[in-house]
Amino acid sequence: MTSLPLALYDAFSDTAFGGSQAAVVSGAGSLDDDTMARVAGELGYPAVCFVGATCEERVDARFRSTVMELPMCGHGTIALMTRMVEQGHVTMPSRVDLHLPRSRARVTVSAGAGGRPLVMLEVTPPAFRHDDVDRDRLARLLGLEPDALGRDHPLETACGDFVHLVVPLPGLDVMQRADPDFPGIVALCRDHAIETVVLFTIETLDPDSTLHVRDFCPAVGVAESAGAGTTNAALAGYLIRHRIVSPDPGGRVHVRAEQGIEIGRSSRIVSRAVIEDDTIASLEVGGMATRTFDGLLHLPP
Repeated sequence: MTSLPLALYDAFSDTAFGGSQAAVVSGAGSLDDDTMARVAGELGYPAVCFVGATCEERVDARFRSTVMELPMCGHGTIALMTRMVEQGHVTMPSRVDLHLPRSRARVTVSAGAGGRPLVMLEVTPPAFRHDDVDRDRLARLLGLEPDALGRDHPLETACGDFVHLVVPLPGLDVMQRADPDFPGIVALCRDHAIETVVLFTIETLDPDSTLHVRDFCPAVGVAESAGAGTTNAALAGYLIRHRIVSPDPGGRVHVRAEQGIEIGRSSRIVSRAVIEDDTIASLEVGGMATRTFDGLLHLPP
């Protein structure tokens, strides 16, 4: 029997039982694809991170949901780097190169509130396209009437590490009435080569938040995400693109999102951008994670 260190985290939350769940399996560089898929299915978490080689400035990893390998995972990265600090592989402050099978990313780890790791993932600013999505069909799949969808800003598809249909809503009352048809959303996503459908409103419960978010992701294995870094980075790009938020005199934009509240797993996600010549010069997203379990994963020989 092979035993590997396993830790479970609630990412984008500074307390247990909030945020988005992620598992981190250490010493997993020799596991094959089938074993990783079976482990992810067994754990049933939105993301499982399998850690390969590590050093102070580089971490090799792979992410999986219950149904697919993920090209990137924001909340999984928050959990991964928190684990690396706790195991002594990474010190604070540090800039770490995250090596994934198909991409590379730079991650900054610094001391946040209470000295705990604050993890910020650099991401490529999203590109945008207009998909001819039937608004009546979309509203029906969200359990809303067609005129409930906001019209002050457009439906747009944001393309980054994942592809998100961005749906602006006029307020919290509409957001909280949403009752998604998940099989129907999967069909919509497949029809338009979209991976998640993300709803947002600038009306918030917390006055310190910039926006309130719900992200429906059944096409990639999660019905509704409690906290999604890649989604919120794409949303930050949308807010900047449509001048819903404005940079400070130094060209910096800070976006604070609240997410997961409707499913009982409150999350706080921070996005930061630098604007130069009306263009996003840099974009990062992140937050903190809380460990809820630490033990061993036992695999058959």
